[in-house]
Amino acid sequence: MFESDSTGKAWDFLRGFEPASLCDWPGKVSAVLFFGGCNLRCPTCHNSSIAWNPSNTPILDHQSLLKRIGKNRKWLDGLVLSGGEVTILPGFEDLLQTISLLGLPVKIDTNGLKPEAISLALKYDCIHKIAVDVKGPWDKYPNLCGGAISSGRARGCASRVFRMAQACPERFMFRCTRVPGLTEDDIRTVSSYLPGGFELNVQKYIRP
Repeated sequence: MFESDSTGKAWDFLRGFEPASLCDWPGKVSAVLFFGGCNLRCPTCHNSSIAWNPSNTPILDHQSLLKRIGKNRKWLDGLVLSGGEVTILPGFEDLLQTISLLGLPVKIDTNGLKPEAISLALKYDCIHKIAVDVKGPWDKYPNLCGGAISSGRARGCASRVFRMAQACPERFMFRCTRVPGLTEDDIRTVSSYLPGGFELNVQKYIRP
């Protein structure tokens, strides 16, 4: 399993860039930075090549991409940090500090299993949205995530994230992808987990 090198830097894991996306942040035109590495092994992962084997994909020059994003600020609504899993990156706080200098609203896509990193992100005003993927009912997490996490740990991490969401609901959204093996009852169960006032965004699964 991929383990972040604590001596590395977040930018060393930059593996993909989308200059203008209409679907990664609903209602906004956003640039997207994709980072390699993940703490899960979901068999339905769409970005498994960079999530599980980031060393097989060239590192992108972050300085040139940040300059490009800065030049496009006038027509971009925001920037999305996606993966892989962004919150496990070494130097995550340094990444946030650099991104904040762009002056753009930022959305983070995360599996929610690093609550301490999410708490850190919330300290930055530029982080306007944290999109948390709830994979399914707690008892299905081991199968849905390739055996990388237990049901109990998934539930514990989510409980911490849900408390943060209750404190600042405007900065959170929760998603579930209807992957093979999830039933309508499962989707309803996931919806029941969410804090009051939140609706689950159910995403259609498209085979990679």
